[in-house]
Amino acid sequence: MGLYVGIDLHSSNSVLAVQDEEDHVISQKRLSNDLPTVLSWLQPYRDSIVGIVVESTYNWYWLVDGLRDAGYEVHLANTTAIQQYTGLKYADDKSDARWLAKLLRLGQLPEGYIYPKEQRPVRDLVRKRSHHVRHCTSHILSIENLITRNTGQRINSNRVKRLTDEEVEALFLEPDLGLAVRSSLAVVRCLQEQIHLIEKAVKQRVRLRQEFKRLLTVNGIGVILGLTIMLETGDIRRFASVGDYVSYCRCVKSVWLSNGKKKGKGNAKNGNKYLAWAFVEAANFAIRFNEQIRRFYQRKSAKTKRVVALNATAHKLARACYHIMNDGVSFDVTRAFG
Repeated sequence: MGLYVGIDLHSSNSVLAVQDEEDHVISQKRLSNDLPTVLSWLQPYRDSIVGIVVESTYNWYWLVDGLRDAGYEVHLANTTAIQQYTGLKYADDKSDARWLAKLLRLGQLPEGYIYPKEQRPVRDLVRKRSHHVRHCTSHILSIENLITRNTGQRINSNRVKRLTDEEVEALFLEPDLGLAVRSSLAVVRCLQEQIHLIEKAVKQRVRLRQEFKRLLTVNGIGVILGLTIMLETGDIRRFASVGDYVSYCRCVKSVWLSNGKKKGKGNAKNGNKYLAWAFVEAANFAIRFNEQIRRFYQRKSAKTKRVVALNATAHKLARACYHIMNDGVSFDVTRAFG
């Protein structure tokens, strides 16, 4: 008789449930997050275990890798797509683990992608770069707001980056405001230095694979954004259609409709936030450097909010990139934005 294991993973401990083909609980226990402890507890059931489901939380790497190295068939549950039965009166960690095991047995488990172990370090390094970029942008915007609010002047981000201590002192009569700006400038310069170091390391460690090299033909996508899209996408063949890919990139609206009327929203966070960020970045650059894309953006922004127009541009670029990666073609702006 086959056995199915569900693991409700937490930051310091995990709840494991072993069930048979009739959903009878053979054993369940809360264990500390220690791989030898988990493997030792599973050992008596090893020969009968059909599969193990691990909840996709932020700390799943060590557990999934350890179980796979031990020879188990491991599935990663996409927690954002799993829904418990709404009629439940009581639920806890043990019932969550049993539910995961049941979904696996029924073949109804929404699965997450287990990214190749050997490629994760450089992908996480690129993610750290995007983290620094967002924080750098946040500090620059904070400086712009301080200057505009207190002086009435507006300066762009490039001008902010070049500000000297003498220029900051000349802008403000109050020394406290000058200190606030100088402190943010110090953080910006530190972040820019770290971003440069990460970019240099990434370029040394990884190159665009052949199927991703044509991403560089897209206006707005350079080497770093191309590497980000490649590392976050993984195997493009895991997406059955262009619609699946742009949904994974969070480039489509999450909405429930019935008879043409809006009835609610779905899970807008279901997807890859790093790809969503990458395509918005690409859209910002594409608008600046391609006239046809800029006209598309301007037509959209004339009818709706600018952020909506920018997201529509990112959506178009994501669809184009799917075909570039899947079909091995170069970017054709007329087909994408005609």
